[in-house]
Amino acid sequence: MAETNQSYSAEVDATVDDCIAVLLDFERYPDWSTPILEAKIEETDAEGRPRRVAFALDMRIRTIRYTLEYSYALPRRLTWELVAGDLSGVQGAYDLEPLPDGRSRATCTQEVDLGFWLPGPLRRMFERQALRDSVLELKAEIERRAGRG
Repeated sequence: MAETNQSYSAEVDATVDDCIAVLLDFERYPDWSTPILEAKIEETDAEGRPRRVAFALDMRIRTIRYTLEYSYALPRRLTWELVAGDLSGVQGAYDLEPLPDGRSRATCTQEVDLGFWLPGPLRRMFERQALRDSVLELKAEIERRAGRG
């Protein structure tokens, strides 16, 4: 499916529950995630968690719109996959691992098929930087909300 499969981890000075609270608060993503212009919950699951979320991202080249469907194996994992939009394919997951002293490790793994051609080295560099930045921005927001950042 995807052109690239990349992963990035960060240690977060907050609990796994703190991480989940921020991850599931999709409508506030534009407040702290640089490329996200809009995040709208379109559907929730039987437990009231966001199931389908529509995003608009400023990718510098153009605004990209897509909808992801989320699945949960909480408190350790949430996954997503593309159901509609400007990209050809997206699959990903956040894996959360509790660490000593109320800390956590958050690992994002994602496979992306842009659906349009970009030279391989440029595409990989752009995707690697975008993944790293998204995890670090998430870490900063989790720590800010937990009163540790």
